Amino acid sequence: MLGAVFSLVRPALHTLDAEKAHDITIAALKWLPLPPPQADAPCLRVQAFRLDFPNPVGVAAGFDKNAEVPDALMRLGCGFSEIGTVTPLPQQGNPRPRLFRLSRDQAVINRFGFNNQGHAAVLKRLEARHHRSGIVGVNIGANKDAADRTADYVSGIRAFLGVADYFVVNISSPNTPGLRDLQHEAALDDLLGRVVAERDAGAEHFGRRPVLLKIAPDLGLNDLDHLVLIARKHRIDGMIVTNTTLSRPAHLQEKTVMAEMGGLSGKPLFALSTRILAETYQRVEGQFPLIGVGGIDSAQAAIDKIKAGASLIQLYSALVYHGPALVGAIKQGLSDYIVAHGMTNVGEMVGRSSKDWTSRPFPIS
Repeated sequence: MLGAVFSLVRPALHTLDAEKAHDITIAALKWLPLPPPQADAPCLRVQAFRLDFPNPVGVAAGFDKNAEVPDALMRLGCGFSEIGTVTPLPQQGNPRPRLFRLSRDQAVINRFGFNNQGHAAVLKRLEARHHRSGIVGVNIGANKDAADRTADYVSGIRAFLGVADYFVVNISSPNTPGLRDLQHEAALDDLLGRVVAERDAGAEHFGRRPVLLKIAPDLGLNDLDHLVLIARKHRIDGMIVTNTTLSRPAHLQEKTVMAEMGGLSGKPLFALSTRILAETYQRVEGQFPLIGVGGIDSAQAAIDKIKAGASLIQLYSALVYHGPALVGAIKQGLSDYIVAHGMTNVGEMVGRSSKDWTSRPFPIS
């Protein structure tokens, strides 16, 4: 039903400024009387980060920055939702326009700059829905003008310990100047040490909330080596691979729009993000699960991402072009694949093709 509605309204939405169209989508999800989702097939259940996910398909941070529609997204069939990125203080972000469609490429460029309403407003919404079921992660970041950005991440842990099912430390957005410097060895070691210590300090009262690290696709392999070693040293619970890319593949068709500054996501990111996912999977050696993000626009893309090393996957840009029906199509495709290949659950797929991906020439576009 919603898929048919989206097909009707998509042409009108795509005549609007991309951010305005997104604002309308959020408003619609807030007020539409969505029915509860149908129960997922047992084979789609995933246990990761000490959490039980009804299915592996989630929505990435950036879609619901201010925790306005996490439950609506799960009523659309998602197995989990991730809100944010949230910074301690409200932040306007970069000037508009800052979101651009590359329609012929099924891609998006954004340079939002962590625009959000801040900890207090988002916490109020999450406290209001905390009695409800469904896994909601909180993606935390630093204010652009923060004197101590690491302290902003620690503040995010402290603020949301009572309401987050898991945390994501987002140091990989390309749209806050200098943020990706936190991926460097010494800075990351300090950041994860302080974040994990804050999480552990509240564990007796709130439980041990999983902490995940979200990384960029533009890392060199030596940098990835160091990053994974530090993540394992601090015993974080998982990683999200990857954020948007600053690169611009030569095959992009929207030549004018591709010149816009910002992070590129969507279909053109699939190969690069999946290669980095497989590289990360090999380096992690089963110490913690991974969430795969970047260019998933079909059941086959989801299968490929999981086989490259993802225990869970997240969507965002593909929803712009395919709408909410994509969630159900991916779940059905995963179920069909599991049955057709004599498996019992989605976990049996994880990492099966990681060596195939890592054996390919690098870099990949």
